[in-house]
Amino acid sequence: MVVNNNKQIPINMIKIYKLIFLTIFLSGCGNQIYQQQLYVFGTLVEIKIWGVNEQVANDAINIIGKDFQTMHNNWHPWQEGLLTDLNKTIANGQTWTVKDPSLLSMLKQAQQLYNQSDGLFNPAIGKLIALWGFHTNDLSNNFTVPSAKAINKLLTPSMNDIEINGEQISSKNSDVQLDFGAFAKGYAIDIAINKLKQLGINNAIVNAGGNLKAIGKKGQQPWVIGVRHPTGSGILAAITVNGEESIITSGDYERFHELEGNRYSHIIDPRNGKPTEELTSVTVIHKNGAIADAAATALTIAGLKNWHKIAKQMGIEYAMLVDKNETIYINPAMQKRVQFQTIFNIVVTEKLK
Repeated sequence: MVVNNNKQIPINMIKIYKLIFLTIFLSGCGNQIYQQQLYVFGTLVEIKIWGVNEQVANDAINIIGKDFQTMHNNWHPWQEGLLTDLNKTIANGQTWTVKDPSLLSMLKQAQQLYNQSDGLFNPAIGKLIALWGFHTNDLSNNFTVPSAKAINKLLTPSMNDIEINGEQISSKNSDVQLDFGAFAKGYAIDIAINKLKQLGINNAIVNAGGNLKAIGKKGQQPWVIGVRHPTGSGILAAITVNGEESIITSGDYERFHELEGNRYSHIIDPRNGKPTEELTSVTVIHKNGAIADAAATALTIAGLKNWHKIAKQMGIEYAMLVDKNETIYINPAMQKRVQFQTIFNIVVTEKLK
């Protein structure tokens, strides 16, 4: 079983990356699994490949590792790179010329998902995320709750404020600051899986800190994914992968501040500028990792009242939500896919499709 396990790892740890992998060799049924791990995107990334020889597997993982490092450098929301260059240009009211085609593609898809989610998935609120102290490598530092005045000043940015004309990007709203933290890892695993297929690898898993995508099988057996319990104590459920799928979990345990017994999640509601409180985790299945990643965030923000509506608009067929009381809300199609590891209070909702 592969654990869909988010880990809060300081982003500065990726500086030791340098394409050094922890390699684990596993064998079974006369075939081999090659499993390697690296730190990138501020988290532990695990790659598993089945059914090819060691050289092919290692070469493929080296290629993906280099690609991930480039993505990390280009998309980082606060360390100097292409995204921070773009954000500075927007803040100065200037026009930026695209230097990375993948960044332009991300922007276009993010705009589409922003509108499908009624604005709940909103990568334009980077200044709000920074205001809550999440643009840092060390979340153990002193934290204070921002004032209502400071929050309200930063509620205006939206993805529709971004103007794209060919390779030119601009915005009339200087408060727009892009942060793809709720989207980039899902987008990256899509690229990684496509690269593996181009290299002739058809059975693999790429897991970027709970953002997981799989193709094929492990021999005659399907990949089985373990979803972490939001309390951090063991496994909540197991999910069997069908072909090419992304299984992505967003939770308030990934990155957070604690103050006076209260937990302040990194998932910010763009409507009120505050961390979400109602749900502790949301798991989504979709073929496209970027869509699943954005949807998991959007459903977390939508909450129990509106998640069904947002899921339908974003084309989500499978969703599982866990609230603060550890009650699980699950649609019938997802219920058929999930095997729970213990007894929970489960509410089966109406169908999504």
